[in-house]
Amino acid sequence: MKIILLCGGKGTRLHEETEFRPKPMVTIGGRPILWHIMKTFDYYGFSDFICCLGYRGEVIKDYFLNYESMHRDLTVSLDRQKPVIYHGEPNERHFQVTLAETGSENNSGSRVKQTRKYVDGDGDDIFMVTYGDGVADIDIPKLLAFHRSHGKLATVTTVNPASRFALIQFDESGKVVTYKEKPKMHSWISVGYFVFDKRVFDYLSEAPESMLEKEPLERLAREGQLMAYKHDGFFYAMDTFRDFTFLNDLWNQSKAPWAVWDQERHGSSTLDVSL
Repeated sequence: MKIILLCGGKGTRLHEETEFRPKPMVTIGGRPILWHIMKTFDYYGFSDFICCLGYRGEVIKDYFLNYESMHRDLTVSLDRQKPVIYHGEPNERHFQVTLAETGSENNSGSRVKQTRKYVDGDGDDIFMVTYGDGVADIDIPKLLAFHRSHGKLATVTTVNPASRFALIQFDESGKVVTYKEKPKMHSWISVGYFVFDKRVFDYLSEAPESMLEKEPLERLAREGQLMAYKHDGFFYAMDTFRDFTFLNDLWNQSKAPWAVWDQERHGSSTLDVSL
């Protein structure tokens, strides 16, 4: 099954880190957040990825083209027959990564539509799509089982986030009636991790302005073809420098709940995360 990763945004709210690289290449613990997302899918047996490139896509291409030299010890030899000798075995040798140029200014719907030529003919009736800047401890097999159980064309993963601030209710005199520190919100929000039947491609357009989150998903909802998968675990998106610092602190403290592939180090801690 193909996993489409949206990697083309400019990440302007994280300009401290994204001036010279795309947001999916901003690091957590020395590895791009894109790598962390891929490792989550790989943990559950899914390692066939399509990266939709846009802003500074050449940085992502360079990373994968030079992946071995970046993550393994090596010896440089003057022997032209074998100029570089790599030591040890790479953990991700089985990864297959298609790097698709989908336009520097194109929106998400256009990017996904352009990958159809790589998704069609792979022998599966579904594919997944998610953003290249959000980490989660989502149980991918459970998500896929939910999608297959309802028989609709699309599934979106949702979370019920806590407010970043305290909620205060008071009467006309100013007397506080209730005070709740970072309460859960009353609505669920989309965090990506979509599962789509291949027929969803017919809802998309290659027009640069086409946004997956607008007309395509709104139409699927109107037609009763969109279902919500409720994720009660960890999710966090890297939108700002504050988020960058928070995620790196979790990793450095060995408290990264999304690192399901490394539970020996990071455990399965539950965090009160405010979006």
